[in-house]
Amino acid sequence: MSHKSEDMSGDILKVLLTEQQLKDKVNEMGAAIARDYAGRRPMFLGVLKGCFVFMADLVRAADIRCDLDFMCVSSYGAGTTSSGVVKINLDLRGDIDGRDIIVVEDILDSGRTLSYLRSYLQGKGAASIAIATLLDKPDRRVADVKADYFGFVVPDEFVVGYGLDYAEEYRNLPYIGVLKPEVYTS
Repeated sequence: MSHKSEDMSGDILKVLLTEQQLKDKVNEMGAAIARDYAGRRPMFLGVLKGCFVFMADLVRAADIRCDLDFMCVSSYGAGTTSSGVVKINLDLRGDIDGRDIIVVEDILDSGRTLSYLRSYLQGKGAASIAIATLLDKPDRRVADVKADYFGFVVPDEFVVGYGLDYAEEYRNLPYIGVLKPEVYTS
């Protein structure tokens, strides 16, 4: 049985990235994307649900014309690890043939989902596919995936906040923190 505090912050072992650190890094990433895509109109493709806070801030920080779409994919498996079997729960709404796509993800972990998505989008005719992730956790990588834009390399700890969740909770924390192990272990 998990041991949760009355308030969410009581479940946080430590703050890994502050609200200001996140803001500064996202602004830096947005400026880099705006430089790289100057004169083009990329589509930011958010991977729900975890991307929503990061993506909202990232597209506002990227001063370029762009389009937005979302996909919802899941890696089936119980608990805190991915099974590697990817299922599309919400697909693209439009044609991406010939489009520059920037896949926006909250965290690049095993890489299985992004590897699958990259192949899927190539099959739909995307002209280019870049990956923008807020967090990169290379210690967990099993697929050959690298982010074109990334915010922070994080250790192999269970992180929540700023869109990242555990059991659909903690997404609304304004910072990224490490969840106390007793919250997600029995």
